[in-house]
Amino acid sequence: MLSQTSEYALRAAVILAGQPDGPLTTQQIAAAGQIPLDYLSKVLQLLNRAGLVTAMRGKGGGFTLTRHPAEMTVLEIVNAVDPLRRIRSCPLKLAEHRHRLCPLHSKLDQALASVERAFASTSLAELVETPATLLAHEVAHA
Repeated sequence: MLSQTSEYALRAAVILAGQPDGPLTTQQIAAAGQIPLDYLSKVLQLLNRAGLVTAMRGKGGGFTLTRHPAEMTVLEIVNAVDPLRRIRSCPLKLAEHRHRLCPLHSKLDQALASVERAFASTSLAELVETPATLLAHEVAHA
């Protein structure tokens, strides 16, 4: 359902959110997220253009989030690199579907709307496993 680019952007954002103490290099993010370095560079450029990450050059430089993870949604991240495309008109350009989507495309658009709502209501912070959340998870499953 999600493109590879969206998946990599989410991985990179989660890694950055889990490291609030300072910038991470592209190499560090690539290694932690198992993301090809060249592909990650493209993804980080897109996130930078969208204002979600910032790049710091020089020694000690790297990438950081521009906002707290609780203030950033999954939808923002996905839309920055490969926007969700709702179905607004008949993809087949059929005249009889000019004013209303056919049942197939209507159902597909409803599914996309559900995904969009879920992503919009999920903050990046919810996707980050902190030591406290890992401990709570381990206790709950012990």
